[in-house]
Amino acid sequence: MATRYQPFSSGPILQKLQREAESEEAPKSPKRKHLRSPAGKNSLRRVAVEAQRSRDVKETRSTPSEASQSTTKTVTAYCAAEQYDIGHVAKILKGAGYHLDPYETGLYPQVVHTEILNNTPSQRTEGARPSTGDVFIFPSGTVVAWDVPESTMSFLVGRSLSPAAQHPHPDQIEEEDLEYTEDPNRDVSAIRGDTIVIGTKTQPSDLSSSTKPSADADTRNIDTVLAKIAFSSGLARSTKLAVLETLLSSYLNSTSSIPRLLSLGGRLPFTRLFILQKTGQLLSLRAQLNLYSELTDSLPDLFWDSPHEKGLEGYYDMVGRALDTNVRIKVLNEKMDYAQEIASVLRQQLSERHGVRLEWIIILLITVEVGFAIRQEVKEWRERQEPAGA
Repeated sequence: MATRYQPFSSGPILQKLQREAESEEAPKSPKRKHLRSPAGKNSLRRVAVEAQRSRDVKETRSTPSEASQSTTKTVTAYCAAEQYDIGHVAKILKGAGYHLDPYETGLYPQVVHTEILNNTPSQRTEGARPSTGDVFIFPSGTVVAWDVPESTMSFLVGRSLSPAAQHPHPDQIEEEDLEYTEDPNRDVSAIRGDTIVIGTKTQPSDLSSSTKPSADADTRNIDTVLAKIAFSSGLARSTKLAVLETLLSSYLNSTSSIPRLLSLGGRLPFTRLFILQKTGQLLSLRAQLNLYSELTDSLPDLFWDSPHEKGLEGYYDMVGRALDTNVRIKVLNEKMDYAQEIASVLRQQLSERHGVRLEWIIILLITVEVGFAIRQEVKEWRERQEPAGA
């Protein structure tokens, strides 16, 4: 097992985060799971979750897992920018006193991993050991936090990492979360319904024969961290996709009046600037989905570059199936095809306007030329009449 590091907890930045976390202990409204509109009773994701639950009923009845009796925690993904400069992110975290890649997974710069000590007032009152939360930062502009207070992540995502963000959208931070438990009797992780079950069973090969395991070595080892990275990558993919879904929904709302105007046979009252802006916005959305990201890739580069043979791609696929990622990508592309038709109508309207303008210019030039010709003919006719009258 890689050398174990204790998470940093004495830096001024982290102390400020902990104070903010303590201030959030007062009762507050339930945490919102999604910034997007809540799914309906018959949504595709709900149907998929219920189907997954029904497949797991027999297994959970015959072999009940102790994970169901353990504490349920939350894993949350945030998307606050189009991309993160990973080198700058590492510099910011090191400057704040965080230790990067504490388990030496070797996956930097595909992902930045650090730990945060969650020493809340309730834990100190009950005399419990402070828990440790994991934070994974991806170049796609997403941050995934495992068992980290919301106040701490709000400060980290909204302020600390903002200098490393490229094309940030702080006013429209997309957020998605799932519940997870840790099962010390499992050595393989899985998803049961809409809950992630992390297998934390320690493998004998992970422990050195010359050293004794630490107090938390039974539940935290490199296999657990790698499983969390794989699940985090899938959740980050879904959150990034949710940002594009929100942007496309806004785009479609801005062009929703066009079909009605066309059906009435009216003229589209849009300027050339508006048409060019809408065309550019649609091209940007399509490029972000299909060209400039790994959303449509079956397996991100993170897993190709991983030196570990742990079946991580299976965990990534589990999240994709649970959150209907592939179905949503297909639906998003179909909506973009419709938006492309609208954009084609706008471009055709712009081309027709330009053509009509050119025709009027040509007519005006011909009219001017005819006027000059008539004036010249009249002048010559008068000159011929003057000698005859003399």
